[in-house]
Amino acid sequence: MTATESIAFRDAERERTADALGMWVFLISEAMLFGGLILIYTAARIHSSETFGEASRHLSVLLGTANTAILITSSLTMALAHWGLQGERPKTSVLSLLATAVLGTAFLAIKGYEYFEEAQEHVAPVLGLPFHWQGAHELAARHFFQLYFAMTGLHALHLFSGIAVVLGIAASWNWANPSNHLRRVRAVGFYWHFIDIVWVILFPLLYLVSRA
Repeated sequence: MTATESIAFRDAERERTADALGMWVFLISEAMLFGGLILIYTAARIHSSETFGEASRHLSVLLGTANTAILITSSLTMALAHWGLQGERPKTSVLSLLATAVLGTAFLAIKGYEYFEEAQEHVAPVLGLPFHWQGAHELAARHFFQLYFAMTGLHALHLFSGIAVVLGIAASWNWANPSNHLRRVRAVGFYWHFIDIVWVILFPLLYLVSRA
């Protein structure tokens, strides 16, 4: 290895370390944001467990399960995009990025339909929409749905941002030197997997645990 190659190697290592450190700092701050909401939800659920359980039954486990499967699959396609670049298979990477974006869009479409159904049932106390609760403890039920929309809405916003970045990478793909995209694909991969992990936590917390 020549002196020039050695310097280039060290510079590349520093860039990878800086990228990883920056991404971890960002993800930790995001984890604190979602963690705070989850703690608030958990405390409210302990205080009003019966009403939260009843309110949870208005959520569609079928749609939630479908979305969970979609996001888990999207994590696999994102990992495949990174693997394709490492193995010098740029076409595999681009197709995997596009598949990831399609799966993310499918998640948002299903979530949007679910929001529409909840608005039709008048259990969406957001944006001035009417809220009508047939059971007891209407205030506690309202709190459940407010937290539900806050957490899932924030997650959907993060997912939308991830889709935009993934499509941006695919649209600006440099076929002459695809390895230039490795850093960006690795970074968005970390972010995407984080979004998926958040949903894997939210799904049982909102759809399943409160029903017990």
